[in-house]
Amino acid sequence: MPALPGATPASTASGTYPELSRVLRDSGLMDRRHGYYFAKIGLTVAVFAAGCAGFVLLGDSWWQLGSAVFFAVMYAQLAFLGHDAGHRQIFRSRRANDRVGYALGGIVGMSYGWWMGNHTRHHANPNHEDDDPDLDIPLLAFTRGQTDGRRGLFRWTARHQAALFFPLLLLEGLSLHRSAITAVWRDEVEFRTREAVMLVAHLAVYLTAVFVVLSPPVALAFIAVHQGLWGVYMGCSFAPGHKGMPTYADETKLDFLRKQVLTSRNVRGGPWVDFALGGLNYQIEHHLFPSIPRPNLRRAQPLVRAFCAENGIDYAQCGLLRSYRYVLAHLHDVSAPLRVQAGR
Repeated sequence: MPALPGATPASTASGTYPELSRVLRDSGLMDRRHGYYFAKIGLTVAVFAAGCAGFVLLGDSWWQLGSAVFFAVMYAQLAFLGHDAGHRQIFRSRRANDRVGYALGGIVGMSYGWWMGNHTRHHANPNHEDDDPDLDIPLLAFTRGQTDGRRGLFRWTARHQAALFFPLLLLEGLSLHRSAITAVWRDEVEFRTREAVMLVAHLAVYLTAVFVVLSPPVALAFIAVHQGLWGVYMGCSFAPGHKGMPTYADETKLDFLRKQVLTSRNVRGGPWVDFALGGLNYQIEHHLFPSIPRPNLRRAQPLVRAFCAENGIDYAQCGLLRSYRYVLAHLHDVSAPLRVQAGR
């Protein structure tokens, strides 16, 4: 996709976001959904706990690879709830949401503090070539500018990134763990001691459970399947929202509404897509109003889309499989100069 236009006229950028905010607020869509989250968190944790019990009861068996698939899905679902907590979708107070976020981060072995810092920067600068941390992935290039100066492995992976995109997601789970450990080690999080204890506890419980219940070959296979599929699930959930959408640089002048809408993409689908993607399929609405509770996003979507149509703002939405085709096509296009240079 091309970069965004260089400027948005002030006459079309003023007053629109407050107007849209009033529409959603008057519709009650900003109200907390305590009952939903009480049931959602309780059920998710209960299913996860039942899976842990089943893991122990099944014992040392290659059937545990099926358990690894189950836990990959559960890790993602717990991470989605942590995402909701980070955006204060569950409670109004930061402290209450953070308590939930830290607890869920501890279960899956992520640093909630590190993730909050990165994700806050992403929301403030979606698809910004320099300031969006989600575009700063060394093995991939999301803009033509990021292909300059690539050497060695990074150049090779960028050149073949469309074909390598899904295989590379197998490393995403390990990358999340590594980033958490690095952030805590470098004292880049607010509550370093708390996060360090949680990460050590997670690693100790996880490895002890796996290697006590399973023989070494099965244990290693379990870890590979679990962590690999969790990474694929997380990557496939986040990629459709922005990858392949326009990027912008410092000289681009956009009001908040257009910056969020024009860089985001929604994914159509029924309740199963809402569940599978943790509400991230409503990426436009989520970026415009991050604190809207997840179950309210579906109701907000037609209001936001109608508002964009009335104001002449492009609103991107497509099916799940098509969104991945857009992502791969974008990666293939960005890496074209590298393939041309390699062919000389």
